[in-house]
Amino acid sequence: MPDKLSVERGRTAVLIMDYQTDIVGYVGAQQEPLLKRAARVLQESRDAKIPVIYVVVGFRADYPEISPRNSRFGASKQTGRFMANAPGSEVHAAVAPQAGDITVVKHRVSAFSGTDLEMILRAKEIETLVLLGIATSGVVLSTLRHAADADYRCIVLKDCCADRDAEVHRCLVEKVFPMQATVVASEEFLAAIRTQA
Repeated sequence: MPDKLSVERGRTAVLIMDYQTDIVGYVGAQQEPLLKRAARVLQESRDAKIPVIYVVVGFRADYPEISPRNSRFGASKQTGRFMANAPGSEVHAAVAPQAGDITVVKHRVSAFSGTDLEMILRAKEIETLVLLGIATSGVVLSTLRHAADADYRCIVLKDCCADRDAEVHRCLVEKVFPMQATVVASEEFLAAIRTQA
């Protein structure tokens, strides 16, 4: 990794993924500091004119998007979770979308699978993605793999990602993600955008 992180504002977007109330609740004691760091990243990114894109899990009534063969999302269909406007499916109030932000609704783990995210990124001529999300082993891993294969430059904010399993999180951010992304703490990213013209 270079000594100093460089961020080209006009070609960068921040992806905040699965920061929905029910999902944030999964991370227990990590919740409050995680939300504070994420809120700061979002506000300073907006101030720097870097697009903020929310990626959320959501399904239509009767869950037509969920195959009976999909074990991961089958439970959501049975419990009624993440249906449009269902309690707990909203983005957590501490990091709620603001005017001008974009929201992409997904039906699978990756932010790219079956969504219009790539079209939005192309339309905005985005080359660098800044990733933060819950869970590290879910949406962050899946989205990073796709983004890297699609030739995006990726930056993962390790202290704005979380997983129920701290060891899985540590392994991913220290050993797996650096093969395809620049992995930094949120303060390093914020320092970089403060210094860019």
